[in-house]
Amino acid sequence: MPTTMKGPAIFLAQFAGDDAPFNSLPAIAKWAAGLGYKGVQIPTWDGRLFDLKKAASSKDYCDEVKGVCAEAGVEVTELSTHLQGQLVAVHPAYDSAFDAFAPADVHNNPKARQKWAADQVTMAAKASRNLGLDVSVSFTGALAFPYLYPWPQRPAGLIEEAFAELGRRWKPILDAYEENGVYLGYEIHPGEDVFDGATFEMFLDAVGGHKRCAINYDPSHFLLQQLDYLAFIDIYHEHIRAFHVKDAEFNPTGRQGVYSGYQGWVERAGRFRSLGDGQVDFAGIFSKLAQYDYASWAVLEWECCLKHPEDGAAEGAPFIEQHIIRVTERAFDDFAGGEVDEAALKKMMGIE
Repeated sequence: MPTTMKGPAIFLAQFAGDDAPFNSLPAIAKWAAGLGYKGVQIPTWDGRLFDLKKAASSKDYCDEVKGVCAEAGVEVTELSTHLQGQLVAVHPAYDSAFDAFAPADVHNNPKARQKWAADQVTMAAKASRNLGLDVSVSFTGALAFPYLYPWPQRPAGLIEEAFAELGRRWKPILDAYEENGVYLGYEIHPGEDVFDGATFEMFLDAVGGHKRCAINYDPSHFLLQQLDYLAFIDIYHEHIRAFHVKDAEFNPTGRQGVYSGYQGWVERAGRFRSLGDGQVDFAGIFSKLAQYDYASWAVLEWECCLKHPEDGAAEGAPFIEQHIIRVTERAFDDFAGGEVDEAALKKMMGIE
């Protein structure tokens, strides 16, 4: 039987802060519910909202988290380990930038940072199970991205070895997700080694076609690459386990295109926008996902270089609500709607 997707929900990462109501889970959950959201996606690196280590070891703590959210009027949709997942694989060129995502005691120590990150993402599998969740979301990290558009040409075998190493790092983590019955939806994103369909297939091969390797679908990153994000759903719908509802626009000029000329966000040809202010065909996306019976959450990930975040959040809930398609159990012209009368069918076709 077809299932209507759940939502609207909101990713809390872009809204968490030191001021109320954004500085604690009870307060931010109540804020989200007040805007019309039914679910919250929790960033596991933000100690103001969530204790990942405690959640991985304590079912009681997870029941408390669910209770806090339920009292506010929302559910936990997924746990996010985007920042930790990024640190599972870091090219040395990015070491100094990405150290900021890790504790100080592993700074300037890539091996220790990687181990910390892998432990974090593994804990999220256990925490997800303790929360009764079937999906978590993350990044793959990147070893090969500096070689994206090379000149001179890459040495033979460099990309193959990068993905082989990516597979070696992620396979044990995905095994932990299998043990806990949780899918890990990777957000396909420039800056990661997995940034489009071709690279997702390479990564899936590198982890041996792992059952728990899934996709967190976000069309904004595809629009900025000028990739056909509707055809992507046709090709990879079986792997899509999570959905970030995020808008973007691409306005190339005679001065810049996809790479945006090192400009700031406001001046870029490609930039993220608040829902409804960009160019993403959400009617097409929600239709495609309904067609393929996507039954999980539609989660706002808000990023915009122009609009205030609280306005984006307020507008996001009704936008998603209006786009969710309540799927039908039968086609509009299925007048029979019940068991097939074989004798009547034969009579209609003149078959004795």
